[in-house]
Formats: sequence, structure tokens, C-alpha cells
Amino acid sequence: MKQKIQLGFLTLGIVFSLTSCEKNDETLNTPSSSSKDFKVINVTKHDGKPFSTGTSSNVEKFVAGPGGGVMMQAFYWDVPAGGTWWNVVKGKVTAWGNAGIESIWLPPASKAQNGPFSMGYDPTDYYDFGNFNQNGTTETRFGSKTELTSLITAAHGQSMKVYADIVLNHNSGGQSEANPFTGTNTYTKFNVASGKFNRTYNDFYKNGYGNNDEGAFGGFPDLCHANPYVQDWLWGRSDAVGKYYKNTMKFDGWRFDYVKGFGPWVVNQWNANVGGFSVGEYWDSNVNTLEWWANNANSSVFDFACYYKMNDAFDGNNLALLNDDMMWKRNPYKAVTFVTNHDTDEIYNKNLAYAYILTHEGYPTLFYKDYEEWLDKNKLNNLIWIHNNKATGTTSILYSDNDEYIARRNGYNGNPGLVVYLNNSDTWQERWIQTNWSNAQIKDFTGSSTWLPTTQGDKWVKIQCAPKSYSVWSINM
Repeated sequence: MKQKIQLGFLTLGIVFSLTSCEKNDETLNTPSSSSKDFKVINVTKHDGKPFSTGTSSNVEKFVAGPGGGVMMQAFYWDVPAGGTWWNVVKGKVTAWGNAGIESIWLPPASKAQNGPFSMGYDPTDYYDFGNFNQNGTTETRFGSKTELTSLITAAHGQSMKVYADIVLNHNSGGQSEANPFTGTNTYTKFNVASGKFNRTYNDFYKNGYGNNDEGAFGGFPDLCHANPYVQDWLWGRSDAVGKYYKNTMKFDGWRFDYVKGFGPWVVNQWNANVGGFSVGEYWDSNVNTLEWWANNANSSVFDFACYYKMNDAFDGNNLALLNDDMMWKRNPYKAVTFVTNHDTDEIYNKNLAYAYILTHEGYPTLFYKDYEEWLDKNKLNNLIWIHNNKATGTTSILYSDNDEYIARRNGYNGNPGLVVYLNNSDTWQERWIQTNWSNAQIKDFTGSSTWLPTTQGDKWVKIQCAPKSYSVWSINM
């Protein structure tokens, strides 16, 4: 049974027919006094500035547009092999830039143990981008170094940033060597073709620096960040991995893989020495843990708390769960929100989920398959436009129950903000809500509703939403 909070003259059990969407002047109705007593939940407090994806640690650069940026995860698991993927993505960047996508996140770009078939998460040579013949191939699964450089140049030509997926927890593809710390042979001898960052058993746990760190993965050799030699090659020296990616390959930022496997100080030091935007994959739904990692790493973090709450809310038919705590509410400037990625795809009602992350704070991420194949690209482009042009200011939740959720972005620096209405029920719904706008005509910028209501002098107005859909309202201008 759906539980509702009274919001005006609407009563529990009213079912709205399709004719309701044909009304044009909704200000003729007046909300009752009880509707004005509902509790507005202010969930964020900040100065309203767009979210930063600064390109260096010294320059704080805010992205163009009131809403900040939108990121595209420009791959999925097992993209076609054969060295074509960099060219495929290059062919997309102009359209993506025109749609308002501000950055792309690429898969791990360097040579990995599985050579031409690897998705890159088993790195061997951090400096081989498809230009050395090792691990059974010259090109990587995705293409050559020349093709990667051409892709990055094309993206920059569209004023898009390019983020590299960096795997620092483990390595793979080393040769066998006697290891005095284990008393066995281990695959920890890396004499790589690039000649840069060769490694031995003392660069992996267990070794002279200890038996282990925060976590190992898949039985791969676990890189020892406590070793000054490793630190120097990752971020210290002038041709360190991070600096080579940034200064030679021209990457603008980093997605750090499996950061549970090592202390947050590692990403902190990388960021301090290399700069660029960074986000960590700390796979945990506990928002306290996510906030702890982001603060100590001085980095953004993927908002898994938001991801799991959306899954429970939209697929479990309880949108009131969107009132719960998430990273974007704790610190929207360090939260990267997402609906799915190459590792997980659990949310069924993705349209509502994308409407949620593209109208709320945080740095929203689109998934390649969702955008290019599975969902309506026109609707996603509309939400990107709404995000870039209307999604400004702090967030106030106006109403929520099992089927409905209404929130207000409060605007910033002359931008009026918006009101987003999510409806997970099977019928049209209508609600009286209080906006920040007096005597202003508003419209649904998704085009789903044809209403053009005018807010009252006290800023109240009635809005509607189609079944299993969303509407986004702002001043008609």
C-alpha cells in the first residue's frame, strides 16, 4: 500500500486521467492551507558554484555552464577486440561534445598481460600504449599509441577532458623469480619493453616493507606503495607514470581502480605531485566510508551510496529512500554519480535514475551502452541540456513517497534552478509544490507535459508527471 503525505487538496486514492494533461491554466485552483504545511528537507549546503573538474592541482577551473560537467564512460566490458576501439570513440566525440558531454573516461590504456584481448586491468608496462611488441601484440585491445593520441587530440578539440583509468593496486605479466620473502618463485620480475619502471619481488608484498597492505586482488602481485622506488616511478620523477600520462599523453585526470586495495594516501600523493581531476572506485555503500576515503585521498569518489539507494528506490518501488544519506549530499564537489558501469548493471528503471543524477548535485556519469544502444539518446540529450543549463544551486526535497519524488534545485547567480518530479506509478500524478518563483510562467523542459502554469504570488503552483516517467520544471524563458 502506497503511503502518501497530504500536499493540498489532492487526497489519497485520486487517479488522474489522461485528460488532466490537457489543462493549461493550473493557477485557477488554490492549494489548501494544509498543503503549505509540508516539510521541505534541505539536503545540501554549499555556495552553488558549478562543480570543478580542474585540470591541475594549482588552478581551480570550473567547467562551462551552470550545472558543471557530464562524464561519459567511453567503454564497456569486452568492447570489440582487434585494435579498433580508440577509433570508434574518436568517431563519437564530436557528437558527444555537441550534446554537452564535458569529459570521457577511457579504459586502462597501457599494455597488459592478456595482450590483444585484455581490458587493461592486468597491467604489465605502464608506458606501452600499443607501441611495443610484448605480451603477444604491439597494439593493445583498443589500438595503437598513435590512435590513442589522435583520440585525445580530437576530444580536446571539442573542449572535452579525457580521463585515464589507472590500475595501481596490482600488476600482472611478470616473469618467475626466486623470492626470499615467500621462499617460493613469484611472477614479480618485470623487465618491460619500454625500459621504464622495471620491478622485482621487493616492489610487491610481501617484501622488506611488510607482509601486506590494505588489500590484494585476484592473486595478482600486489604493488608495494611503501617502497620509495615505487613512489618515485608512479608520481615522483619527471617521467613518472602519472606525469607521463599527463604531460606526454595529455590525459586530464584519473579514475583510480580498486582503491580499497591501498591507503588513500597513495591517491593523495599522486594528486599532489601530478594534479588533474581524480575519482576513486571505492566499492562500498557506506557513505561514511566514502566520505572518509575522499577526504583522505583529496579526491572525488564514485557515489556507491547513491547507486544502491537508487536501485532500492526505483526497482523496489520506494522513492522515499531517496531521502537517505548519499555522498553527493555530504559533499557534492567530491561525488561522482552513476547509474551503471562496466562492472555492475543492477538498476532496471534507468530513465528515472538518469533523471535523478542529471538534475541533482554531483558529477554525473553516462554509460556508453546506455547512451549509444540501450536507452533513448534524445531523452538523455535533453537531460544533459537540462543539467548543463538548469541544474544549479542547493537541493531541497519537497515531497516523497513510494511512487513519487519531487525536489527543487534552488538556483545560483541569476539561474532560476529547477523542480524535478519523478513518478514511478502507473498513472499520471499531480502535486502542489512551492517554488522559488513568484508570478512566473513555468514549463516542463522535457516536453512530457504540455502545461504552462503560472506560479502564485506566494510561489505555489501545481505540476504533473506522466506514469513511469519524469518532468523537469523551470521558468519559461
